[in-house]
Amino acid sequence: MRGNPSGKSFGKFLLLWSGQLISVIGSGLTAFGLGIYVFEQTGKASPVALVILLAFMPSLLLSPVAGVLADRYDRRLLMVLGDSLSAIGLIFILICMLSGEAQLWQICVGVTISSFFSSLLDPAYKATVTDLLTEEQYTRASGFVQVAGSAKYLISPILAGFLLTVTDIKLLLVIDICTFFVTVTSTLAVRKGLVSMKCEQAKSFIREFKDGWGAISKNRGVLVLVIMSSVMTFFLGFIQTLSMPMILAFTDSAVVGTLETIVATGMLVSSVIIGILPIKKGFMKILSISLFCEGIFMAVFGLRENIVLLCISGFLFLAMMPFANTTLDFLVRTNIDNAVQGRAWSLIGLISQLGFVAAYALSGVLADYVFTPLLVEGGVLADNLGKIIGTGSGRGTGLLIIIAGILLCVTSVILYNLKSVKKLENRGDLCISE
Repeated sequence: MRGNPSGKSFGKFLLLWSGQLISVIGSGLTAFGLGIYVFEQTGKASPVALVILLAFMPSLLLSPVAGVLADRYDRRLLMVLGDSLSAIGLIFILICMLSGEAQLWQICVGVTISSFFSSLLDPAYKATVTDLLTEEQYTRASGFVQVAGSAKYLISPILAGFLLTVTDIKLLLVIDICTFFVTVTSTLAVRKGLVSMKCEQAKSFIREFKDGWGAISKNRGVLVLVIMSSVMTFFLGFIQTLSMPMILAFTDSAVVGTLETIVATGMLVSSVIIGILPIKKGFMKILSISLFCEGIFMAVFGLRENIVLLCISGFLFLAMMPFANTTLDFLVRTNIDNAVQGRAWSLIGLISQLGFVAAYALSGVLADYVFTPLLVEGGVLADNLGKIIGTGSGRGTGLLIIIAGILLCVTSVILYNLKSVKKLENRGDLCISE
């Protein structure tokens, strides 16, 4: 059943969004700090990838259950619980560091605990956005959501890089833990006066799961788009995991933080543009073109150890991402009933982001044990390809990013030619006209 239409309010969305923005900044501080910490301790990309994988996979695998809960119980209360309890993992890591140097296994345990409870948050948040907005406000709101997402890359890295020059990672963890209070307060404020979305309690979790799957599978275009999204996230996962180790191979954490902030302005600029000038047509064309450009700029990003080139290509890469995310989000959201949005989004997240899981599992191992040996001094490719992209400990990682970028371009071309996905735009045009 739908919530009370009178509860729809863009102002409430902005309040909820503000709390999530604070949370994202805090999470970004922790993610950046732990990445630097683990790489400095080990000198390899694979342990960094392992931490990223464990911070991501539990939340992803539990998202179907979280989606059922988001449609069955109070979505705002689930967001409060998810935000609050996920702090337990960070507190565990902080205690380990206060007792001495945290071991890799302790960090892995902490991020896994945090990710476990964070699984409650995402489906409830996405479904709440639907509760608060009318269909014509979706793309505008998506722009704001992208701005919040970009904060993890825009604000957090330069702030974390500065803080790490005067203190250590423990302060970053403390700040992240404190942001949960702000997030919980904003969520409770939005919850007041908003009718909760509830499903019939008689339905079992398996039935709820099937309902969510049915909402996706009954529309061939939605199902194909979600599956293709998994392929796309697989290639994107390589640059997400390997960019920091690649850059740290020839510079320090302060430069990495500044570089990440500069390139993240691309995502910010595009997100603001979308928030002010919502996309109203040509969703499939914009999705395909933006993905193709992402692949090109991703390949250029891995080309050389040159800060200027990294800044330009990284900026353009992230500038394309909000266009891809917004159009993909709209095509899916407008083709699924609101009553099953929580269950549907949880399954969509699970399927589409399995690509990230595969990339996180493979990228570090491939970089450290396959591609890096090819381009160090005396490596098989050092005397030929090495003359183009350079040689050294980070060049094999760069080559892996280049290959993933090229394959993303190929994927975007295939996506544009899928007729079942193109049909989704007809429903989107109808929603806008209404």
